[in-house]
Amino acid sequence: MVEVVELTYYPVKGCAGIPASEAMVTPAGLAHDRSFMVVGAEGRFRTQRRDPRLALIRPGIDAAGERLTLRAPDHGEVAVDVDTIGVRRPVELFGTPYRGIDQGDTVAQWLSDVLATPSRLVRVPPEHDRVTDGRTPGTAGWADSGALHVLSRSSLDLLNERLAERGAEPLPMNRFRPNLVIGGWDVPHTEDRAHRIRIGATELAYAKLAVRCAVTLVDQERGAKGGPEPIRTLAGYRRGAGGTVFGAKFSVLREGKVAVGDEVDVMAWGASEVPVAQG
Repeated sequence: MVEVVELTYYPVKGCAGIPASEAMVTPAGLAHDRSFMVVGAEGRFRTQRRDPRLALIRPGIDAAGERLTLRAPDHGEVAVDVDTIGVRRPVELFGTPYRGIDQGDTVAQWLSDVLATPSRLVRVPPEHDRVTDGRTPGTAGWADSGALHVLSRSSLDLLNERLAERGAEPLPMNRFRPNLVIGGWDVPHTEDRAHRIRIGATELAYAKLAVRCAVTLVDQERGAKGGPEPIRTLAGYRRGAGGTVFGAKFSVLREGKVAVGDEVDVMAWGASEVPVAQG
């Protein structure tokens, strides 16, 4: 059976994920996913590309999204009573201006200490109306480019086989920070071609391939960059129009609950955007 085998949401963009046995799917993805973002003093978003120590920050959030906690090695814990009505501040995500709700000086100082650079925490405001592009437009909080990032186990298995051929160590799934991991697809990269998916009452539609960047070089347990893998190996067989690709982004057509063990039903197939002759 093709099924959901892992669910993970990331309350704070760039920080550690929270595994879940079930989650609500909203128009912007899994509930609470990337609803907070760390920004610099000038409002530009912080990313593991430049600040790999973000990976060491482990969030927790209550079901209502009213209380956020952050923990990091040698820095203890900070708790935030989430502000949804407070001061909006200008922020920038990939060059696009938005407004975020500042979460106060206490968490700002804590983040600045952890990252060793002035930082603040902002939340997506209720009026956030971001539109994501791709084959199926959608919306998202502070995620890079789509509501849900989907990856199959067989895709990672193939990558690890190719890494082994180079004498490199296998990589865990968390290097790629997906929301939904699907098991049971024997053919790697089936997520490229599954253009409409039903999981329980939830329906998802393919938007685009997930273009990979330097975040995949960051060891998520150490909060530090490693060597050239997996980008070096992926570039040999997973080149798309926008760069090196691995996994796919999906938009939400119908909200609902998803759970580990739910069957994945592909309602519509399409061609992959990756040339089949690679590698």
